[in-house]
Amino acid sequence: MIITQSVSIPEIDKRTGEIVRGYIDTLTKPPGSLGRLEELAIKLAEITGQRFPTVTPPGVIVFAADHGITVEGVSAFPQEVTSQMVRNFLNGGAAINAFSRQIGAKLSIVDIGVASNIDHTGLVIKKIRYGTGNFCNEDAMSYSEAEQALEVGYTQGEGIIKQGVKCLILGEMGIGNTTTSSAILAALSGKDVRHIVGQGTGIPMERVLHKQHVIEKALYERKPNANNPIDLLSKVGGLEVAGMAGAMLAAAQHRIPILVDGFICTIAALIAKAISGQVSEYMIIGHRSVEPGHELAINLLGKSPLIDLGLRLGEGSGAAVAFPILQSATIMLKEMATFTSAGVSN
Repeated sequence: MIITQSVSIPEIDKRTGEIVRGYIDTLTKPPGSLGRLEELAIKLAEITGQRFPTVTPPGVIVFAADHGITVEGVSAFPQEVTSQMVRNFLNGGAAINAFSRQIGAKLSIVDIGVASNIDHTGLVIKKIRYGTGNFCNEDAMSYSEAEQALEVGYTQGEGIIKQGVKCLILGEMGIGNTTTSSAILAALSGKDVRHIVGQGTGIPMERVLHKQHVIEKALYERKPNANNPIDLLSKVGGLEVAGMAGAMLAAAQHRIPILVDGFICTIAALIAKAISGQVSEYMIIGHRSVEPGHELAINLLGKSPLIDLGLRLGEGSGAAVAFPILQSATIMLKEMATFTSAGVSN
């Protein structure tokens, strides 16, 4: 299956959204007094086509992959931390594990391109290759590998949806992936790298300048085509970025809301949107990251984040923290009385 040719995403259901908008105005509260919760309820109705949508249980897929660009010294952590953190996920000790338990999420960890082998029964192994190439010197991956990574993501998204999840959260683990995501964003937006690149996992400012130079060199050498998302992924992309984008396409095809995490996940969302523009209608931005490029990426999607807590961890953690807000929007619809049913004067 070639995703770019086979995915057909339905239009959102504006009619059901209007019905829900009218119903919200009959609830026992002043019009508009629940603010963005009201708009969220309408958006969820449009996405699902249901007057009383549900978002539980949520599903979380964390895609893990390594990046050859780390040899350029762009990260505060060595590459082996990717596999070490995957083991932490599998042992239940990471932030996304804690937050997934908190919201009752089904959690799946997928090795789509870690540079080493991890032997654990809980790991879904769909490795395309052992990390990407150093895109300063060579393409990150082949065109075919980029397509394969999208298809793996799509298949994993479909699989967790078939388990009954009603909202999809995507996460990632990959040392070096803020560099990869910044390169994709610079190519997509045409903006100066200096306005995009941040400290990632916490590098000092002098290394931020080095990171900017690395990305500028890579974009000059690779010349990714901003109008071709597969070319972008193959030239300067990441396997986990492609995986998340593919899973987003699956969710939208099945009318499942996508709760988008931080910077790297939002770059995957832009890749998915470049493949099928309609997919962004199914996206809700969970939070605003402190990574400077995130604001630009959010604006390119035409969205507004639910929360801003100064987060920059990744893993899907910010989206999981924001998830109860979606629950509140659905509970408002299901459990609040109308003026008529409550015998309250309107």
